[in-house]
Amino acid sequence: MHIYGPAHLHGPQQVGPPHSTRPSEPVARPDATPINDEVDISQEARLVEQTHQIPDVRQDRVDSIRSQLAAGTYETAEKLDVAVDRLLDEIG
Repeated sequence: MHIYGPAHLHGPQQVGPPHSTRPSEPVARPDATPINDEVDISQEARLVEQTHQIPDVRQDRVDSIRSQLAAGTYETAEKLDVAVDRLLDEIG
């Protein structure tokens, strides 16, 4: 196969390299030290990971409140006052 350049200036050209190539051998450096990869995880990233491992529902707390509701001891005047105070603080 011949490939002709624009306006046939150079005549027919061969397809393929004119010389054979030999694969080069890697150069070994005896004084080179091996490269070690390092990962440094920040304290903030560790904290975020710990928060992801906390369960969404604290089942022990849920069970405690359910038993208090069933016994009629959960809703007290003191807890109601705290809830109203928090609500007023949030609104005002």
